[in-house]
Amino acid sequence: MRHHIIRISAAAAVCGALLLLQGCGAAVKQCIDPQLDIPETILPGGYADSLCLADLEWSEIFSDPLLKDLIEKTLENNKDMLAAASRVRELERLHRVTRADQFPSFRARANMEQENYQYTGADPVKDNEFGMKAAVSWEIDLFGRLRWANRGAMAQYLASIESQRAMQMTLVAAVATAYFELAALDNELDIVLRTRDTWKENVKQARLRFEGGLTTEIPYQQAQVEYATTAALVPDLQRDIALKEHEIALLAGTFPTSVERSKLNTHDRFPDLMHVGVPSELLQRRPDLLAAEQELKVAMAAAGVAWADRFPKLEISFTAGVENNTFVNFFTGPYWYPILNLTSPLFAFGKNKARYQASVEAYNQERYQYEQKVLEVFREVNDAVASYSSAREKVALMSNLQEASRKYVELALFQYQNGYINYIDVLDAQRSYFNAEIDYSTSVRDEFLAIIDLYKALGGGWSVPEEESEASGK
Repeated sequence: MRHHIIRISAAAAVCGALLLLQGCGAAVKQCIDPQLDIPETILPGGYADSLCLADLEWSEIFSDPLLKDLIEKTLENNKDMLAAASRVRELERLHRVTRADQFPSFRARANMEQENYQYTGADPVKDNEFGMKAAVSWEIDLFGRLRWANRGAMAQYLASIESQRAMQMTLVAAVATAYFELAALDNELDIVLRTRDTWKENVKQARLRFEGGLTTEIPYQQAQVEYATTAALVPDLQRDIALKEHEIALLAGTFPTSVERSKLNTHDRFPDLMHVGVPSELLQRRPDLLAAEQELKVAMAAAGVAWADRFPKLEISFTAGVENNTFVNFFTGPYWYPILNLTSPLFAFGKNKARYQASVEAYNQERYQYEQKVLEVFREVNDAVASYSSAREKVALMSNLQEASRKYVELALFQYQNGYINYIDVLDAQRSYFNAEIDYSTSVRDEFLAIIDLYKALGGGWSVPEEESEASGK
C-alpha cells in the first residue's frame, strides 16, 4: 500500500510539472518573436569585417590625456550618470523582493490585550489575553505567475544596466565632441587673431602708400574693410568658446569654469579606421539595443502574469502559537491550524481575458519598437560611415587648398613688390588664404567628430573601473 501511494505521488508530481511547463508556454504563445531579417553585412554591398572599430579603447583612438581625464571626471560626476547608477541599484533591490515572493514567508506576532468592561449592576471585569504565534505561508505557483513576475523584474534590472551603459556611451561621445569643437574654436580664434594682425599691418602700409601718393585711396579703404570684418569675428568666437566651456562643465557635473585642453592637431592624420564588424556583433554590442531587448522581455513577462491571473491561486499556510489569560500558565494553551486557500476568478465579464489580450498588444508594441530600433541602428552606422568617408576625403582636399592658398599669397606679394599686380590682388589672395585656413580647421574638426559618431554608432564605449563592472554584473 505504501508503494502504491509513492507511485501515485510521483505520477501527480510529473503531471504537475507538465502542467506548469504547458502553462508557461501557453502564457506567451501569442507573443511573436521579433521579425528581423538581418543583412549579411552592415554596409550595403560591403563585406563582414573580422575587426571592428568599437573593439578599440578610446585611448587607442584619442590619446590626449586631458580628454581622457575629462571623460573620467564626467563618468564619475555627471548627475544623469549617477541617477542611472542609482536606478540600477533600485531595480536590483526590487528584483530581490519579487524573487522572494516565490518562497515561503515566515511571520511572528506577539500580543497583549486587556479588556475592561462592566455590565449594568455587575462588578467591573478585567479580561486579559496574552498570545504569541508564528505562521508560514506559501503560494504554490501553479500557472507561473510568480515566475513570470520574477522574470520581468530581472529583465527590468538588466535593462537598467544596459541603459546605464548607453548613457555612458552617449556621455563619452558628448564630451569628446564638445572637446574637439572647443579645440577647433581655439584654433579658429588663433587664425582670426593672426589674420587680424596681418590686416592691421596692411592698413598701416596702405595708408603710408596712399599718403605718399603711390596709390589711390581705394586700396587703403579696402584694407580697412578687411581689418574691420576680421576683427568683428573675435567677440563671437570668444562667446562661443565660453559657451562650449560651460557645456563641458555641465557634462562633467561642475559649475561653469575654464576647461584645460590641448590644441587641435591639424597635422597628423588618422589611419583608416573604418572597420564596422558584422551585424550580429552590432546587435550584441549596442547597449541601447540590448536595453530594448530586455524591455521586450519585460512586456512578455507582463503577458505571462496576466495569463496566470486568469486561473486559480493556491496558498498553503500553517499557524501555531500559545494563548492564555495569565503569564503563569502561558504555555498551557497551545494551538495550531493549517489552511489550504484556493481562490479562483468566477465571473469577471471577460475582464481578465481582456487584460491578458491587452498585455499581448503591449508586447507587440514593444516588439515593433525593437524592430524599429534595429533599423535605426543600421541606418546610424551607415550614416556614420558615409560621414566619416566624406570628412576624411574633405580633409585631404582642404589641406591641398590651404597649401595652394599659402603659395598664392607668397606669389602675389612677390609680384606686387615687383610691380606686376595691384594691391587689391594681394588683398584678394590673403582673403582666400584666410578662408582656406578656416575651412581646413573645420574639416579637421569634422573628421574628429565623424570618428566619434562612427565609434558611438558601432557601440563603442569607455572601460569602466573593475569594481563598477563587477557591481553591474551582480
